[in-house]
Amino acid sequence: MTDEPHHRPHPAADATGPRLAPLPEDEWDPSTRELLAAIPRDADGRLANVFTTLVRHPGLFRHFLPFGSHLLRDGRLPGRTRELLILRTAFHTRAGYEWGRHVPLARAAGLTDEEIRRVGAGPDAQEWSPADASLLRAADELHRDARLSAATWSALAADHDEAQLIEITMLVGQYHMVAFFLNSAGTPLEPGYASEALPGPDGARAHATGRGHGHG
Repeated sequence: MTDEPHHRPHPAADATGPRLAPLPEDEWDPSTRELLAAIPRDADGRLANVFTTLVRHPGLFRHFLPFGSHLLRDGRLPGRTRELLILRTAFHTRAGYEWGRHVPLARAAGLTDEEIRRVGAGPDAQEWSPADASLLRAADELHRDARLSAATWSALAADHDEAQLIEITMLVGQYHMVAFFLNSAGTPLEPGYASEALPGPDGARAHATGRGHGHG
């Protein structure tokens, strides 16, 4: 299978549309359909815009999907742990798309709406358990310093095995990478997820714009 058509982007982004639009289904060629065939569709029958945008680079998509799917579906971390790390990463990267798509996953993994709102307040919010605060602090340190401090590593090691410690760092890195793509492409959030507002930089809930920037 070749990696074929190269679509040229619009020369400039504007305030009304994405820089890279999701590839419409009527433009999918057979290789694109094959790449997208295994991805579950949303309730409205459509595929998430992250996939139909990233598939514009089929070679990268083919290698990215197994890694991303492993972390999301088959990783060693409990779902609640995974989603707490992803939401804190989405908050740091101002990745509204990432936040909007993962809030329902976080709820399904056991996070309450109050806890989801509190993600923006960070690890020092008093209501967090010590274990949850350590996870949020890990996301903060990886975002800020690109490494875990000795204290945070030690705290995480009390609750996680070696493979899970590795996965924590790789998961946060993965969702930074995805946020870079979504924010830069301006990937629009699907209407069914647009009510999940990304907290503002100070931890307050921001208005949901439904765009990749400030939503990712």
